[in-house]
Amino acid sequence: MSQPKAANPAPEKKTVEEEEQPRSPREIRLVMTGLVVTMLLAMLDNLIVGTAMPTIVGDLGGAEHLSWVVTAYTLATAASTPIWGKLGDLYGRKGVFLTSIVIFLVGSALSGLSQNMNELIGFRALQGLGAGGLMVGVMSIMGALVPPRDRGKYQGMFAAVMALATIGGPLAGGFITDHLSWHWTFYINLPLGVVALAVVVVTLKLPKVRNKARIDYLGALLLTTGITSLTLITTWGGQEYAWGSKQILGLGALAAATLIAFCYVEQRVQEPMLPLDLFKNLNFTLVSLIGFVVGFVMFGATVFLPLYQQTVQGASATNSGLLLMPMMFGMLVVSLVVGQAVTKTGKYRIYPIIGTIVMTAGMVLLSTMGTGTSSFTSACWMVVLGAGMGFLMQITMLVAQNSVELKDMGVASSTATLFRTIGGSFGVALFGALFNNRVSATMKERLGDAAANGGGKGDPSQLSPAALKALPAPVQDAYHHAVANGMHTVFLWGAAVAVVAVAAAVFMREVPLRGAGAPAEDGGKGAESSVEAVAI
Repeated sequence: MSQPKAANPAPEKKTVEEEEQPRSPREIRLVMTGLVVTMLLAMLDNLIVGTAMPTIVGDLGGAEHLSWVVTAYTLATAASTPIWGKLGDLYGRKGVFLTSIVIFLVGSALSGLSQNMNELIGFRALQGLGAGGLMVGVMSIMGALVPPRDRGKYQGMFAAVMALATIGGPLAGGFITDHLSWHWTFYINLPLGVVALAVVVVTLKLPKVRNKARIDYLGALLLTTGITSLTLITTWGGQEYAWGSKQILGLGALAAATLIAFCYVEQRVQEPMLPLDLFKNLNFTLVSLIGFVVGFVMFGATVFLPLYQQTVQGASATNSGLLLMPMMFGMLVVSLVVGQAVTKTGKYRIYPIIGTIVMTAGMVLLSTMGTGTSSFTSACWMVVLGAGMGFLMQITMLVAQNSVELKDMGVASSTATLFRTIGGSFGVALFGALFNNRVSATMKERLGDAAANGGGKGDPSQLSPAALKALPAPVQDAYHHAVANGMHTVFLWGAAVAVVAVAAAVFMREVPLRGAGAPAEDGGKGAESSVEAVAI
């Protein structure tokens, strides 16, 4: 690499490192408004659309393609996430971020205009392509604007958005579908997106960055193929195709081959899509593993807890978003407290340790739920699980960003997001397989062959909670026990996976956080020394 000439100590071109300049609290708050709205867009979409899916199928037909409406969006989001992060590092975060918002809004508008299921699937893929850059853009821009030491002040905003989206998404989707039309589940993104665009354009001031390095197209292709294959395995496995089918085994072989080839290519290109040297940093590797487990646990819990509460405890499906409020409350409160504590002390190592232990305890407690467990008791266990995740949600991103140089902020953010996303996909798939097997086994134990058709009215596991109430009492009782047993298996295995995160957190090291609050004994070189300290 060429060095600056001694006679010209002030190079004309700005570097990515210059992005980390002191910002006034007012400037940061203004930018954060646009970032928060964008994050809300990224998290709300699937939750709102999921509620409207039965109405969409009734209008457009094509029920056999229903799963692809979600799969197309998920695939595009997962596959594009690391690419958006790298593009931001190469060509400037602001322009890349605005581009992802525009693509997301165009995809949203076209999805609302869809006239058949094939159009909707295609436009949802376009929407997901933009969505891949939303979360990464938010996190990498925040990483550039706010030093890690001071980032805890703003953690509560993002935790609150997550809680609002999880609880309000299904409620908003049901209201829009009932009182407007399903088209507005997509159109609702447009005014929010325009607000986010306007705020970011006006308030976000970052130096323009232009890197002459060639884009790693081969690496991008291999990584996209590998991620797509993994996502399809977790989406189709045990649902569309048996786990041992040639389709799933073929996808597994393709994923392995492309990811191995990706690792080979990344070691030989000038500007790798995902620099593998990042994983030489112990903290970065460990926090990526913890992020995977957090996604595994969180997505699994949010999918299966409402099922238990609706079928066994008789909760209303209409208020399904409210069922997760205890977990989100625990997550929000703890995240706020931890964020302020990190900002005040600059210490963070203890929080992943506490968080992983509490998260594991929450999964164990949830595994004890049975047919007689009260709503209050299950809510208490959900608070414990949420508290554990509250210790981890923002800390994992904080440590990932603090473990890399500023020029790799986008890659660090996208990698942390990607591991959490893939963990969620694996969690839902594995939990689903364990749950279905346990439910089926319990039904056969209690009812024998009658479990196959629910007393002549269909497989109980395929019926809605309302339809289950029309079944004979013995079938209902058997199914309630089957669901409770399924939950026991799911959460017990989840606890076993969470133990891996505990081990990872124990081996994490305390590395000084860059930022204005860092100790001044280094003579003003806190940022540089921090980078050197973590470059293992």
